Amino acid sequence: MRVLRRGDGGPAVAEVRSTLAALGLLPSNGSGDRSASSFDETVEHAVRSFQQQRGLITDGVVGPATYRALRDATYQLGARPLAYLVSAPVSGDDVLTLQERLLELGFDAGRPNGVFGAQTEHALRTFQGDYGLKVDGICGPETLRGLRQLSPRARGGSPVLLREQERVRKAGPRLRGKRIVIDPGHGGPDSGVTVGGVREADLVWDLARRLEGRMVATGMQALLSRGRDQCPTEADRAGFANEVGGDLFLSLHSDANSSPLAQGVASFHFGTASGSTSTIGETLAGFVQRELAVRTGLLDCHAHRKTWDTLRLTRCPAVRIEIGYLTNQDDRRRLADPAFRDVVAEGILVAVKRLYLLGENDQPTGTFTFADVLRHELAKAE
Repeated sequence: MRVLRRGDGGPAVAEVRSTLAALGLLPSNGSGDRSASSFDETVEHAVRSFQQQRGLITDGVVGPATYRALRDATYQLGARPLAYLVSAPVSGDDVLTLQERLLELGFDAGRPNGVFGAQTEHALRTFQGDYGLKVDGICGPETLRGLRQLSPRARGGSPVLLREQERVRKAGPRLRGKRIVIDPGHGGPDSGVTVGGVREADLVWDLARRLEGRMVATGMQALLSRGRDQCPTEADRAGFANEVGGDLFLSLHSDANSSPLAQGVASFHFGTASGSTSTIGETLAGFVQRELAVRTGLLDCHAHRKTWDTLRLTRCPAVRIEIGYLTNQDDRRRLADPAFRDVVAEGILVAVKRLYLLGENDQPTGTFTFADVLRHELAKAE
């Protein structure tokens, strides 16, 4: 689909307006006049509100991610049968509701991301078998009645999130053998933000290689999600992490803003408006944020939950790091310095180490060094 923004018109805009009106974000316009298919300021404001609610980039523009989210928001559980389709997975708010309901009942549907995948089908089939329903992996009327009649069995936290925490605990404090997917943003024909000859894609590629070298030195398996001249989609990057069995996914970016005063570092993890979140992703994002803010002196823009595909579709905990604003003269100058990128790479490595230490034998933020990490790994090996 083409990207829609203020000033556009036509049937595609009319569809967006209709969806926003159905969601209560835009007054209905049944007059049939020209304004019913016009992307005006009111529509832009409604799109921004929708994007903010759904954890998307709040730019007021309807691109592929926003259009998909608008479409998904129109589906309510029970309005259509749900099943696992390998070639074209079904997605929507109805799938998200199904996943959350299965998790409440104690069935491991995986991360509640609104995509009907193999794990959701397995959980649904297990539920059907346990409760004497036809085991077909399809959420139809009979299965839906069963889901609605039962009381939740899971108490004291979401099972999928508790399992995520337990996997990290069992993994132990050593970094050796941990498989980390490093995702340099953009690439190939997509240079990302470019200001004053400084290209985001080049900066994060260099940072990824510096981080990769440090991780390999500690015994970790560090895998890059793309080659230097490649630009996979966000879904493909997440798919790569899933295929290689990544333990963590780290996506590296720099930011931009229309105001040259915007500056700082921010981290993002998976989380929905309904409260579902990756607790390990949130913990790691917090560690990354604190380490980078203290070590670099960049303004602390905090950690936030989002539903971007690289966070939503990865099975492992995932964090996206926006390191500085290339539209800010001071941030851009610092990012262009290789020594500064070394500091950033060390901070991210230490944040990963802190995650696996789980608070044991830890040190104050900003004081743990690469040499400390190596000594700790050596001591554990003896």
